[in-house]
Amino acid sequence: MNFVKMLAVSATALASLMPLSAWAQSFTVKDVAGREVTFDKPVERVILGEGRMLYAVAPIEKEDPFAKIVGWRNDLWTTDKDGFNAYVEKFPKGKDLPFLGNLTDGTLQTETVVKLHPDVLLLPIGNKAAADEVKLEDMLNGIGVKIVYIDFREHILANTEPSLKILGQIFGHEDRAEAVASFWKEQMARVTDKLKAANPPKPNVFMYRAAGLVECCGTFGPDNFGLMVDWAGGHNLGSEFLPGYTGSINAEQVVASNPDVIVVTGSNWSQTKNAKDFVNVGPNAAATFDDSRKALNTLMENPAFTGSRAVAGGHVHAIWHQFYTSPYQFVAVQQLAKWFHPNLFADLDPDATFKEFHEKFLPVAYQPGYWVDAKAGQ
Repeated sequence: MNFVKMLAVSATALASLMPLSAWAQSFTVKDVAGREVTFDKPVERVILGEGRMLYAVAPIEKEDPFAKIVGWRNDLWTTDKDGFNAYVEKFPKGKDLPFLGNLTDGTLQTETVVKLHPDVLLLPIGNKAAADEVKLEDMLNGIGVKIVYIDFREHILANTEPSLKILGQIFGHEDRAEAVASFWKEQMARVTDKLKAANPPKPNVFMYRAAGLVECCGTFGPDNFGLMVDWAGGHNLGSEFLPGYTGSINAEQVVASNPDVIVVTGSNWSQTKNAKDFVNVGPNAAATFDDSRKALNTLMENPAFTGSRAVAGGHVHAIWHQFYTSPYQFVAVQQLAKWFHPNLFADLDPDATFKEFHEKFLPVAYQPGYWVDAKAGQ
């Protein structure tokens, strides 16, 4: 008997000794990097390599999103304090979980990862190059920790539904992942189907990314919020200048482009170093709309915007920045569509859509405040 046949026979014999339950519990996921990752038993311990992954985990682990999470990056705290508070107030365990650093800036503490004994480290696809550079996968494989890549930011059309289904497998709720993905598609179609039928003219839109947190003029290329603008029936000006999903263009180019509509992204960045003059929109921000509107109008005093058609016509708005890294893009698309084509979408109520999503899928109550207009009453 040759060596290959001996290996085959040995493998078959070993398999026959394993209980059927072990085979039944094993599963394989194909992550958004195209990697097949096999688990020999259900996942019990998870590290979130980005804290805002909680937005996607929550509708799948509705009873307790933190039940299997043993550590997470601190970016939910720094970029969306109100969202962080809503979850840790209902699930106090979340406040006590250890924070980990960011792989891309070299602050991820691999020793902490090892000490937490996770079954899986979930990473955003944007971390893969950094992970490959330090051979993180090889190191973690040696101690039985899997890496799985998901994506709700860089390629949202290609990766949102697969990422939800990956999480459904990992957390053992594939049916819920399917339900969330179906809701996503249904709510997107309420905009895209109507636009296809009506084919209205597209306003030129400038998305000011993280306004007040980054210098003018951060924006989006042909994906992420740039793609959401297109889905909502607008023309994203940043797509003309940026090849990737995000980047910056100079103020002179914004002036030359003369946008019809300006939408800034905002959040509660009060825990972010050097954040100032930002527009606080997001969960529970409705009570501070006067302050948010004032901050938004102050941003429009930048020479990049003062002479624009958008400012002259009162078509200036702010929307929650975190729509850009969550499976909630359908809400942003509905609100953008109302701003771009108010008559066509007069009967669309994004607040009601997001409230319905919370009631069906999320463990925290809906708290309005996810967008605001520069002019009251719009």
